[in-house]
Amino acid sequence: MRALIPTLTLALALGACSTADKAADQIGNTAEATGDALANAGDDAILATGNAIEETGNAISDATKGHDAWVGRWTGVEGTYLVISKAGLPDHYKLEMQYTLDDKGSFDGTGTKDGITFTRPDGKQLLSASDGDATGLKYLADKKDCLKVKDGEGYCRD
Repeated sequence: MRALIPTLTLALALGACSTADKAADQIGNTAEATGDALANAGDDAILATGNAIEETGNAISDATKGHDAWVGRWTGVEGTYLVISKAGLPDHYKLEMQYTLDDKGSFDGTGTKDGITFTRPDGKQLLSASDGDATGLKYLADKKDCLKVKDGEGYCRD
């Protein structure tokens, strides 16, 4: 019986080592899988952020190109006019205008998704793409390439 005890002790010790090795392997595999999942999630987040930044940049670029197409002279009614020129910063414009029979001036404008915003003595204004019918001005009614500030104030290209 005494000879059996050392053999049994050795068998139990080897069994415990084998179980510990298996547990260590499982922990290692779990840690590796978790690390891979975190790395993949990080890569996905970077890719999504990069795509969002690119899409935003494209939208800003498209809006700027749209406003740059407005640069030049526009004609209103009864001697009114609008001249748009680029200013020093991207999507910034100088608006020179005769906007009533008695009122004219030069105003700084900033491009937005809806048009070009600017402020003049009669308040904050938005210059937006339009057609002649939408201006409410009979003389511009059939024109297609127009900009509108408000009802009764618009400018078209001849």
